[in-house]
Amino acid sequence: MGEKAGLKVAVIGGGSSYTPEIVEGFIKNYEQMPLRELWLVDIEAGKHKLDIVGNLAKRMVKEAGVPIDVHLTLDRERAIEGADFVTTQMRVGLLEARKRDEHIPITHGVIGQETTGPGGMMKALRTIPVLLDICRDIERLAPEAWMLNFTNPAGIVTEAVTKHSRVRSIGLCNSPINFKKFLAEQYNVSEAEVLPEFVGINHLHWVTSAAVKGAEKLPELLDGGKTYTAANVPTLGWDAEFLQSLGAIPTYYLKYFYMTDVMFDEMKDALTKNGTRADVVSRVEAELFELYKDETLRVKPKQLEQRGGAYYSEAAVNLMNSLYTDRHDIQTLNVSNGNIYDFLPVDASIEVNCVVTAQGPIPLPPRRVPEHIKGLLHAVKTYEQLTIEAAVSGDRGIALQAMVHHPLVPSVSVAKTLLDEMLEANRAYLPQFFKS
Repeated sequence: MGEKAGLKVAVIGGGSSYTPEIVEGFIKNYEQMPLRELWLVDIEAGKHKLDIVGNLAKRMVKEAGVPIDVHLTLDRERAIEGADFVTTQMRVGLLEARKRDEHIPITHGVIGQETTGPGGMMKALRTIPVLLDICRDIERLAPEAWMLNFTNPAGIVTEAVTKHSRVRSIGLCNSPINFKKFLAEQYNVSEAEVLPEFVGINHLHWVTSAAVKGAEKLPELLDGGKTYTAANVPTLGWDAEFLQSLGAIPTYYLKYFYMTDVMFDEMKDALTKNGTRADVVSRVEAELFELYKDETLRVKPKQLEQRGGAYYSEAAVNLMNSLYTDRHDIQTLNVSNGNIYDFLPVDASIEVNCVVTAQGPIPLPPRRVPEHIKGLLHAVKTYEQLTIEAAVSGDRGIALQAMVHHPLVPSVSVAKTLLDEMLEANRAYLPQFFKS
């Protein structure tokens, strides 16, 4: 990887509003990671956005004075051919599909969220077949490439790729890097001086250790009720007594499981007033693309941090850099379980600290796994594995089992209603369920 010709990176979903973040990351890291070719690829429906964001990327590169050739294309094969890294940041069905994922469950009294529950399931069913199709291209045209997947639900789709392709893939999320920044900020130290430990799977993890300069700060954080959140999750607080007895800091996504009633009320209220998160994101994106059109804009605009995925590109570029330079640093990634957790399948995707080498990430077993979180982890992982099977097979019965066994779905009857309505709403993107 990385001969004298320099690196080639293909970004699948290059018309995303996040693209300026990753471009900024490549510019900042150019000395360690000399990128020569950046290919931003999208589909016909995303061409308008690709042109806008791609031209901003070209202006950013020119302004920084780094010799990166930025290519905009709808030809995925050309983008992937000979790539060292392929990153994915896709949204199959665009934001309209996300709106349906969030709105439909709420009308049936169920949490409507883009990565968990029925909404997350639909996103996975739409995404997995497309991603596996991309994997066929990578196997053929760039067999040595690393695929870094940021497409949500990141854990499920990363596991699908591992199970159903030969591509070297790693999933990543901005939630762990957000916590690392939060911890460094709390104690006024650099990020290099903190080491949190994460137990769980993507969007379902617990922080079980928070070392600052080698000293454990978790009890102190729990005493002070200090937790972190993100722009895409309501900032409702945790119960202090619950956190103390939990002995860990839950990711903000666990509010959907631990505070289901309050979170549902918040969502239902938002839907009637100014829409769910998908509606908010639509407005933020429209504003961002107006900014991106400005020919005088030559850097990533600050407003991009309003999107829920702030710092994702930092995570993506950090990972690329470590794989490329064999850095042996610790990053929190989505990788196969192996024998890290004896209560989850060997091939399950988990989110855990890893030492990153040129050969790939080496997962580090957490020192402490609280007994009381194992049941929820196992239940959600069962739903995830059924969802992968349903996405690949198009089997409605397996899809029903996945829906029924998600902890946020209250009954078989509600599951059947949701499944029928949501499959139909996604018919255009789910041909595997509508074979004639």
